[in-house]
Amino acid sequence: MKNKHYDVFVIGSGIAGQTAAKICRENNLSVAISDNREFGGTCANRGCDSKKILLQFSELLYQSKRLEGLGIKKLPKLNWKKVQKFRRSFSNPIPPNTEQNLKDLGISLYHQSPKFISKNEVEVEGKVVSADHFIIATGNIPRELDIEGKEFLKVSEDVLDLKKIPKSITFIGSGYIAMEFACMLATLGCQVTIIERDKTSLANFDQFLVNKLMTKMERLGVKFIFNADVTAVKELKKNLKVSYAVNGNTETHKSRLVINTAGRVAAVKALQLENAGVEVDKDGVVVNDYLQSKSHPKVYACGDVSNKSLALTPLSGLQGYIAGNNVVKEKTKTFDVPCVPSTVFTTPNLSSVGYGEEEAKARYKNIKVYQGDASDWFNAKKENEDTYAYTILVNERTDEIVGAHILSSEANESINVFATAIYNKMTVKEFKNMIFTYPSYVIDFKSMMEN
Repeated sequence: MKNKHYDVFVIGSGIAGQTAAKICRENNLSVAISDNREFGGTCANRGCDSKKILLQFSELLYQSKRLEGLGIKKLPKLNWKKVQKFRRSFSNPIPPNTEQNLKDLGISLYHQSPKFISKNEVEVEGKVVSADHFIIATGNIPRELDIEGKEFLKVSEDVLDLKKIPKSITFIGSGYIAMEFACMLATLGCQVTIIERDKTSLANFDQFLVNKLMTKMERLGVKFIFNADVTAVKELKKNLKVSYAVNGNTETHKSRLVINTAGRVAAVKALQLENAGVEVDKDGVVVNDYLQSKSHPKVYACGDVSNKSLALTPLSGLQGYIAGNNVVKEKTKTFDVPCVPSTVFTTPNLSSVGYGEEEAKARYKNIKVYQGDASDWFNAKKENEDTYAYTILVNERTDEIVGAHILSSEANESINVFATAIYNKMTVKEFKNMIFTYPSYVIDFKSMMEN
């Protein structure tokens, strides 16, 4: 039987892979796409979309608790089974719909992770398949912890699939996934503990705001253990016992579930990229500005698996667009990291866009830092919310806004106004000349940039 050959073989069916595959097919190239899991990728099937659906229910309960006694007489009760049924009504159709859409375009589908056996061949589903170009879009997977009892650890998608709210839970690592789920579960009555090897959480976010967020989470009932290295997990009759080292001493903690949220890594191990001479570093496939492998020009990498990724869904689509177009016509599109806002969907939201304070001070000679607590401002007080704060960075020479970091209940939406301002190089004066709705969180931004 003759080996199958394609112009383009795409590995990964998330936003990046789908976007690249569709562009190549629309330009009359023969295309195949493969995935070792359900088609549609992490975000739509078992990531951000499902997470946001669940979070709205804990947010409703949290908001009701804030207003209890101020007009709310009785707190709502959640039917978790119905909540999960509602979530699955979004995620369950994704794989079959994705497959059908790809088939309708004439794209061949493979349901397995391929292994490179040479520079232009992979083995997949027991077949040898060759291609002129490969596009790797396999995303990220949880970082495996090499500790005793690691087989008892769950990961973030297991939290999304919880059949009931556990009595207690422990997160190993305090990145955005752990912090978001910690807020949700603590609000729903779970005893939450976060064990972190560093001295703080969310190291890449504004620490003035992070500290306020952690204080808020402690009031919600979340317990933080910092400077701690987890060494083992042991299964008991009802609980799991986590052993960790702090200041040379071994401590233990028990909970019903233990979740590995110690970061994510590029999903490249199964691909055996060494057989194709594709270079990989700690961040993923090493690519140039065209998202082309530096060591193998016929291979492209886009989305979270690229070493130029920021692990954000909007960027995955953009990178898929760039990679697909560069396969169609080489070196026509370059990737420059745009001004991308990001949000940690905690209680309240922590949102960021542009430079952080250290980055801004390293880039510009003089930086004006507008920083403060706004918990006594109207928007927080009307919600009976005790946590609301900001850090805004301005290039003093040009008066341009270069960074904005907001901690508020609506930061995930309002941060987009600052993203627009930074993208358009707006000055503080220009920003203040704009008219916003009142009394909105966005109009507060003007007051935040006062001397």
